[in-house]
Amino acid sequence: VSVTQHFNTDSSMGRLTLNILLSFAQFERELISERITDKIAASRRKGKYMGGCPPLGYDVDKEKRKLVINPKEAELVRHIFDLYIRKKSLLEVTQVVNGEGYRTKLHSPDGRRWGGLLFKKTGIQQIINNVTYLGKVKYKGELYEGEHEAILSEEIFREAQTIMKQNYRPPGTSKRKKHLGILSQILYCQPCKKKMVYTYVKKGPRHYKYYVCQTAIKQGYDHC
Repeated sequence: VSVTQHFNTDSSMGRLTLNILLSFAQFERELISERITDKIAASRRKGKYMGGCPPLGYDVDKEKRKLVINPKEAELVRHIFDLYIRKKSLLEVTQVVNGEGYRTKLHSPDGRRWGGLLFKKTGIQQIINNVTYLGKVKYKGELYEGEHEAILSEEIFREAQTIMKQNYRPPGTSKRKKHLGILSQILYCQPCKKKMVYTYVKKGPRHYKYYVCQTAIKQGYDHC
């Protein structure tokens, strides 16, 4: 028996009333969701900034609600792309930029400090794949012209993407996945407190098997 509304689900009429109310409530929620989705899609197609932490190389103009270039960070983005094109290795780029004293973007939207940490290999990969640096916006696989200025030329970005595709190995193609160490993700690296994973290196006919910490994989042995 409902206390706030006058219907009783013990009767057929009460159950019908309840189902009608629930159907309209669900319809209202779905309608709101569709409107929000449509608004986001329309804004992305216009190339608008939709909030969140801006990528490295950009700051947010709060009055105009758009991305503006941060000159110092933009130079770092160009430096990362130049390194990747020359070295063709995400890990080597990570080691170089960390060794040169660079850190991830520092962001404090609500007074709390975010970023300002050592770069990881995955972070460098995200930078290389970010179409924002072309002055574009990506939404559901489609590219649209953004309201912000580009940091990179089309040629440099495409060259880095070509190298990325050449180095890419689809999941499951590596033979290493067929030989999982029984202590993988169980052992911890004592200096950096990260989990260790199993791997091996092949030299001639022999396989040398060992465990390595995730810090060494993502940032290089110098940071372990």
